[in-house]
Amino acid sequence: MKEAITAIKGFKDILPGQAGKWQQVEAVARRTFSDFGFKELRPPILEKTALFVRSIGEATDIVEKEMYTFRDRNEESLTLRPEATASLLRAYIEHHIYTSDQVSKLYTMGPMFRRERPQKGRFRQFHQIDAEILGLADPRADAELMLLLHTLFQRLGLSRLQFEVNSLGCPDCRPSFRLALVAHLAQGEELLCADCRRRLKTNPLRVFDCKIEGCGRALVNAPLVPDYLCLPCLDHFRKVREYLDSFGLNHVVNGRMVRGLDYYQRTTFEVTIKQEGASLAIVGGGRYDGLIRDLGGPDTPGIGFAIGTERLISLLDLPDERFLDPPALFIAAQGKEAADLAFLMCNRLRIAGVSAEINYTGKSLKGQMKEADRLGAAYTLILGEREIQEGQAELRHMGRATQQKVKLAGIETEIAGIISTR
Repeated sequence: MKEAITAIKGFKDILPGQAGKWQQVEAVARRTFSDFGFKELRPPILEKTALFVRSIGEATDIVEKEMYTFRDRNEESLTLRPEATASLLRAYIEHHIYTSDQVSKLYTMGPMFRRERPQKGRFRQFHQIDAEILGLADPRADAELMLLLHTLFQRLGLSRLQFEVNSLGCPDCRPSFRLALVAHLAQGEELLCADCRRRLKTNPLRVFDCKIEGCGRALVNAPLVPDYLCLPCLDHFRKVREYLDSFGLNHVVNGRMVRGLDYYQRTTFEVTIKQEGASLAIVGGGRYDGLIRDLGGPDTPGIGFAIGTERLISLLDLPDERFLDPPALFIAAQGKEAADLAFLMCNRLRIAGVSAEINYTGKSLKGQMKEADRLGAAYTLILGEREIQEGQAELRHMGRATQQKVKLAGIETEIAGIISTR
């Protein structure tokens, strides 16, 4: 026997049952997005590398270390998307969506790719639910996006979530913060890891993301962005918080939250949950008012978020078995003539919209009844030579253990009627 080929490390199969859970979460998300006026856009998973270098930032860990990048046969550099926002904005610009809608609300769902170290809840192919509001600099857009998240989590049955918010300022006020932060970190530069020493010159905000103990000590009493905001940024942040309060959406200000992407400015936010003594981030997002312009589009403001789908699903107390759709009908047939008739009947019922199953392996009647029970079929139709001769079969309700005779003439119509009223 040849050696079996297994999945690539960090890539995971989503099995039946699990897939049903994913479909449930995605269905709730789609309904919630629709209620808030969002439209779905499905970008490709493969993009030109320049899109992510320009949007995410050349000095970020994602671009420097984590992207799946390769050259195609024309020597063009391509990348499997590591996040969704850049792809959505590229499509928004390329298809001139801004010319038909001054304000666009877009969402997408699907796989992303980063070559991180696989660990619990993190994969090299992972999935995100991503939403963006484009064309509104108004702080109401920031609050509305967080209210959308809160509504989605409520509908999924999640509670005890923590909304953390911050403002990263704008190109007018961030330079003064950057100078203050660099001056502070320079005093304890020997505590910084090699990556953070390099970040000190390229992107000092990224030091806040580092989990190494020495870097954490270097950040003690470090300046925080909210203390350096200009008046317009202060006013914007104050209004965002007031709108959140008006909906009773509890939140805290986390001045150390900078997010992992270079394009954020002004409002940023995360939603975390306590699990096993640690705070796990489920969602991250923020405002990126200059990004569409930097990607070659009009100077259009934007704000968005990305939900880690694997982590979200892991928090839901939903057993996989609940999402294995049972057939409405199982046809247990004995004998070749009955098996042939069952095959025709089963597929006619499927075409008519009734989920039905049969056994293809020649099991005994007892074995087929066990299979019907294992599949969770609502009804079982027993069909054999005697039933064919008599022109009627026995339809058994599996839950009630009751049964009735059904004439074979016009049986598909009669069964469809019985099952539709169960």
